[in-house]
Amino acid sequence: MSAPAPPRPPRAARLAPVRRRLAAAPRPLGRTLVITATVFVLASLLTFSLGALSDANPAAAVLGDQATPADIARMERQFGLDQPLYAQYLSWLGRALTGDLGVSWFTGVPVADSVAQALPVDLSIAGLALLLAIVLGGGTGIVAALNDGGRIDRAVTLVCSVLSTLPPFLIGIVLIVVFAVQLGALPTGGYVPFGESPGQWLRYAVLPAFALSLDAAASMARQLRTSLVGALRENYVTGARMRGFSARRVLFGHVLRNAAGPALSVLGVSVPVILGGAVVTEKIFNLPGIAQLSLQSAEQHDIPVIQGTLLVTVAVVLVANIGVNAALGALNPAARRQPSGGGRGGNGGPA
Repeated sequence: MSAPAPPRPPRAARLAPVRRRLAAAPRPLGRTLVITATVFVLASLLTFSLGALSDANPAAAVLGDQATPADIARMERQFGLDQPLYAQYLSWLGRALTGDLGVSWFTGVPVADSVAQALPVDLSIAGLALLLAIVLGGGTGIVAALNDGGRIDRAVTLVCSVLSTLPPFLIGIVLIVVFAVQLGALPTGGYVPFGESPGQWLRYAVLPAFALSLDAAASMARQLRTSLVGALRENYVTGARMRGFSARRVLFGHVLRNAAGPALSVLGVSVPVILGGAVVTEKIFNLPGIAQLSLQSAEQHDIPVIQGTLLVTVAVVLVANIGVNAALGALNPAARRQPSGGGRGGNGGPA
């Protein structure tokens, strides 16, 4: 006769671990979302103020010098410029949150459509630049840390220091001269969407992405090298080696996970730098991105397009920061579970 099955624990006991996780998880997530929402509102207010406080008059610009005061007043009512500034801001922000960024004063094209055409260019270039920064910065940082104090370490530090002083547009010009003009291996500029031809997209995107990635790669390499050197001296590393763990398992399974947090934070800070550097880089490589759209709109004083591109750029940066915070939480789950009142923490070493 088979032994009776052990009694099931009470339902409250079974759900206790789940409740503890649900109670702890929203704390960092909720804090991040509150900060992100606050920054977005402040950035939207600043973006709207730049257009509202400018001397650009859409009615006069659209109608020309022959416009009468009645025509200008009628056009201002059409654009909603006869309302108080706070009412204009709330109306603009409410429409923007639903995807309506307004209409260009000069072309009549919805700003959302123009942004939808230009933004994929920047996102693809920035994504490739971040990937290159992770590969180059991560690889060189690990190599430098494993050769702490040696020639390779000093060479990596020197090269990273030099690259940090070079602006992306100068690097872009050098890349064009070397790889496009002298070697003829890559085009000097232009863009092919990824959906049309991934191979051609890579040929056109690799030079601008490489120019934008070097500064982020240098910063990441230096930060990762410093973090790894300190982490490799921790007691749990010595204990893991004494227990027979391979050097690769110790490095990639434990040390790199603990030391990657500061480097990942540097990479998150590099996102707005990469997007900001795209303004000049797009001009050099003739890329039809959102930076060129912003420049053309600024030259024409097309306020709705300027406001729309700035707001979308801020949103992209904030989403990237949320992703970085999520990645940091995944790398260090002990910090995410740490109660607010303190408690026992771990070093993340091998069990």
